Amino acid sequence: MNSQYEPLDLVMLVDDDDTTNFVNKRLLVKLGVAKEILVKKNGVEALEYLREAEEEGSKNPYPDMIFLDLKMPVMDGFKFLDEYHKQERRKGMIILMLTSSASFYDLERLKHYEHVKKHFSKALTENDIKDIMSQYYNR
Repeated sequence: MNSQYEPLDLVMLVDDDDTTNFVNKRLLVKLGVAKEILVKKNGVEALEYLREAEEEGSKNPYPDMIFLDLKMPVMDGFKFLDEYHKQERRKGMIILMLTSSASFYDLERLKHYEHVKKHFSKALTENDIKDIMSQYYNR
């Protein structure tokens, strides 16, 4: 991407939409954001991965950053955030919300989650990624 950025170890995309995941993953790979991009289809799958990653001796790396969709079946973004915040989690991970239609109420509600840094409209753009990397991972 640029010499001032080291690639992150792992970025997780949590979204039920295959097209959005494909476009976002392709952009993240093109920009060299992470060594690995992992896709999970809902909040349950993402939480299961995080629990496994936290186990001692786990071979699963813990994500540096999660892009989380708000509206998903099985477990939506808010339910994921509620579960995530109930547990003692590693510091330093950033959660960025992805949405195609956020209401004012949804955006206000997001302010109550300390790990959530920003929200973005789907799909991510090159400028979105550059802003995120310079704001949170500038080394």
